[in-house]
Amino acid sequence: MDTYDRMRQFEVLSHFTDRQIDQLAGCTSRVHYADRAAILKEGDDSRDVYLIDVGDIEIRRNTPYGSYTLAELKAGDVFGEAAFIDENARSGDVVAGSEVVVFPISIRTLTPLMEADHKFTLAIYWALWKSLSRKLRSTNEALAHFFSKERAPANQREPRAEPADAIHVGVGAKKELFREQEGLSPLEINFLATLSKEMKFGPDEFIFREGEEGDHLYIVLAGRVMISKEIVGAGEEALAFLERGDYFGEMALIDHQPRSADAKAHSEGAVVLAISSEVLEGILDIQKVSSLRLLRILCSLISKRLREIDDKLVGWYIFNAGAGESLSFES
Repeated sequence: MDTYDRMRQFEVLSHFTDRQIDQLAGCTSRVHYADRAAILKEGDDSRDVYLIDVGDIEIRRNTPYGSYTLAELKAGDVFGEAAFIDENARSGDVVAGSEVVVFPISIRTLTPLMEADHKFTLAIYWALWKSLSRKLRSTNEALAHFFSKERAPANQREPRAEPADAIHVGVGAKKELFREQEGLSPLEINFLATLSKEMKFGPDEFIFREGEEGDHLYIVLAGRVMISKEIVGAGEEALAFLERGDYFGEMALIDHQPRSADAKAHSEGAVVLAISSEVLEGILDIQKVSSLRLLRILCSLISKRLREIDDKLVGWYIFNAGAGESLSFES
């Protein structure tokens, strides 16, 4: 089976046209690694993306208490995409967990194709968004197991109350917020500002709860929002604090899975803009006119959060003197 036929089978590339698969196949060839071989090193400044064709790999971080495994990935998974998106150094070592075959996608070969073909670029960023969203969701789910294998029963969670206070935000103020998002076009700004709905939440009021169905993307207009996870044995653990211009709630819009964490207004309350899934599907539909700018923003957001949570997990591991479970991602 040639490179084209093998890549055609990757679920993460399922939205690619045959021509786009052919273009991508021209950027790579199969590379074999022996069991326990090093594929990438923490601190590397390379930006290539890798598709696992055969076998499995481990992503590790060195600590004073030995190596901590951040992820275990297998055939069909992608790795290296965070460095491609944010251009930061590799955040961990990548080691072959068995005899492994990968497709390295060279950034040097990929860039000219992306510059010349807008639709091909969209397909690439859709694949990266799908991969990063799945990893972030899996990481959020695994957080609850760090201190305990037991999960808090979903029916013990308090119901979310609807926001108590109505609020009106003018279209001009909404447009100003979206203008602060680097790269959005005037048409996209008008579209998002006109079709977004303003919502006000008091201090510690939930915007959504873990386990709820997700049908909106949110952007912080004022105040702060905390993304958190209930950890058995440790209580509520803050995963991120979001401020003006930050997006959240985007994962459920791509994988249609329930929310994997809580979101609530911080101590001073928050005003957010909510964009429904129907509106987002219109602007991000890969089969229609998709917004590359918004996709890049969402990819950057997820890449940043994933790096932050990886740092948090390593910090917990060190704080607990090497105790705690490593994580793995299920495809």
